Amino acid sequence: MFIFFGIVFTVYGLINYYIIRRGLSIVPAEYKTFFLIAIIFIASSYIAGRLIENIWISPISIILVWIGSFWLAIMAYTFLFLIVVDLFRLVNHFVPFFPSFITSNIEQSKRVVAIAVGVLVLSSVIGGYINTKMIVIKKYSIDIKKNAGELKSLNLAVASDLHLGTINSYEFMYNVSEKINKLNPDVILLAGDIIDEDLGPVIKYDVGEHLQRLKAKYGVYAVTGNHEFIGGAEPAVEYLAKHNINVVRDKALKIGDAFYIVGREDRASRQFSGKQRKELSDIIKEVDKSLPIIMMDHQPFNLEQASQNGVDLQLSGHTHNGQLWPFNYIVEKVYELAWGYRLINNTHYYVSCGVGGWGPPIRTGSRPEIINIKLNFVGEDK
Repeated sequence: MFIFFGIVFTVYGLINYYIIRRGLSIVPAEYKTFFLIAIIFIASSYIAGRLIENIWISPISIILVWIGSFWLAIMAYTFLFLIVVDLFRLVNHFVPFFPSFITSNIEQSKRVVAIAVGVLVLSSVIGGYINTKMIVIKKYSIDIKKNAGELKSLNLAVASDLHLGTINSYEFMYNVSEKINKLNPDVILLAGDIIDEDLGPVIKYDVGEHLQRLKAKYGVYAVTGNHEFIGGAEPAVEYLAKHNINVVRDKALKIGDAFYIVGREDRASRQFSGKQRKELSDIIKEVDKSLPIIMMDHQPFNLEQASQNGVDLQLSGHTHNGQLWPFNYIVEKVYELAWGYRLINNTHYYVSCGVGGWGPPIRTGSRPEIINIKLNFVGEDK
């Protein structure tokens, strides 16, 4: 964990250092000190706010977290646009191609570039913030070549990566619960990262009231994600259980003598708690594989394990599809399936980009989503 956070803080510090150095090159001398202090304060606000809310949830911690959250997106896009500018400058150094009106007045050109970068960054952030409010419902109909007792079909509502906390709070969960309940689901499945590390804001603002409003014929089931473990999995799981969320931890549950729900502990359990999760083969060794098997595994690694063990549908999240464009291209290189639906052998997979998000309340790589899947049990002969 220390290595993980050490790497994160080092990268964060270097990016902010780069932005500060580039900013100081265009700020007039009399404003350099103010600029430096302001950027350091803003860049430190997210970390400070998260630390303070562990001790005292107050307007101070809330303001700091919100400022810092927006800065994460502003920082990312400022860094990316500045890198593009510096790449052009590097190429021009070796192969001069800048027109004379740029090279003849360098200081003015720097200010014009700074304004252009600022407009692009703010446009991206504002547009991304609006986009987070526009939750979409993705509908799928999937045939499972098994019988499920007397059931002919099953209506699933699936959501992942709610990241409930200071940013995604009471109103957010109200909107999500309203949209899910309108689907009239037979089962609600929450595929991890329900709590955004710190449980305090969730308790203070009674976000669980709207978790408790989730209604489905066969109940509401969830798995842990990496953020539950970062903040402490046991208190998070206890809170969810008190609000009618059945957290399935390395277990297989038989529902209505018709189908199974399998929940895998998140792979971050080893990193943050020192406990190795069970092998999938051990979890389902007593499962009747003639019945449909629906599995949740928050992080979509090693997809082949599901098909090798007779799982019919795997549901995952975690990737956010990068959340901020163009990080989706990096995510696509890391995961076999970074977002969306795929059939591999006889196993159906869906990796959600999430209905919430971590850090900045900004989403530019995709729309936040709730998945509505109708499973049709058609039997082996169909």
